[in-house]
Amino acid sequence: MRVGVPTEIKPNEYRVAMVPAGVDALVRDGHEVFVQKGAGVGSGLLDDEFVSAGAKLVETADEVFEAADMIVKVKEPIGPEYKRVRAGQTVFTYFHFAASRELTEAMVASGATCIAYETIEDKQGRLPLLTPMSEVAGRMAIQQGAKYLEMPMKGRGILLGGVPGVEPAHVVVLGGGVVGANAARIAAGTGANVFILDIDLDRLRYLDEIMPENVTTLYSTNYSIADQARKADLLVGAVLTTGARAPVLVPRALLAEMKNGSVIVDVAVDQGGAIETTRPTTHEEPTYVVDGVVHYCVANMPGAVGRTSTFALTNATLPYARRLADQGAAAMAKADPGFAKGINVIGGKITYQQVAEAFEMDYTPLSDVL
Repeated sequence: MRVGVPTEIKPNEYRVAMVPAGVDALVRDGHEVFVQKGAGVGSGLLDDEFVSAGAKLVETADEVFEAADMIVKVKEPIGPEYKRVRAGQTVFTYFHFAASRELTEAMVASGATCIAYETIEDKQGRLPLLTPMSEVAGRMAIQQGAKYLEMPMKGRGILLGGVPGVEPAHVVVLGGGVVGANAARIAAGTGANVFILDIDLDRLRYLDEIMPENVTTLYSTNYSIADQARKADLLVGAVLTTGARAPVLVPRALLAEMKNGSVIVDVAVDQGGAIETTRPTTHEEPTYVVDGVVHYCVANMPGAVGRTSTFALTNATLPYARRLADQGAAAMAKADPGFAKGINVIGGKITYQQVAEAFEMDYTPLSDVL
């Protein structure tokens, strides 16, 4: 199979979908790999490294898409890339379809097979290709939240851990999954008082056992969310409904009751956001203020730490990419039900129910297509 790795063009996206070790593995498997010149620069990977591993360097994204049977990316295609995706081609990347009708319609129209990292499941029902970036984003949420709590950043002027004689910050994490657990652990490490909310009691029991003493677990209800939001210096949106739009847990009206200069970091922005006032921002202009509350809603947070994120992501994606190149999407889906859940769009049909429901579009079971 011919595998293509284009340069990511989403603003401030420094990751690349494959490292030289991945190129080497695919070439050893008998495949061709086309890498766009400069694709790895943001992750500290030079063209010569890809060539040494067996890649064929090409100048433009058009050449990559034209040459490849399968495109491996980090982020979903954006406007200029829509026309490059063609019928019969496989695109393997983070799609987050439920957050964008425009993207969904464009990929349906393309006729391509669109496989979303974020909805592939393993045998235990976990999300193995979402996990590494959730780990990065959860840790970054606290790093960014701490920065934007500073007065020059329009925050309250709060140091997360406080100092002797001054109380630490009140940090609220909505969601106890991978993002939430990582955020809570980092926040606790600074010395902040951390409150993590979830609706899964078993998960809360687990978190209660493994978290430091300055982390309190709370059952999530509308009442408890509102109570904690009013007390929060930093609030992290970390909820996930696989493949679907994130539930809105903090309505606009509640912002007026939050502390002036408090900070919201909504990691769920990729799936529409857990805060009613969430809208995607970029690393160039990461924040905006609503009702005195600073919102940080960068839709590709891990892209800022390109090298760490690239290696973390490709460690997880490479085994799937190799199997895809060897077997093709249809055969792999028939053999692996967890992988089959990653096929969101194929041959002009939406095969992931939550995506179809998000936009009231037609849904076709994958089994009908295959």
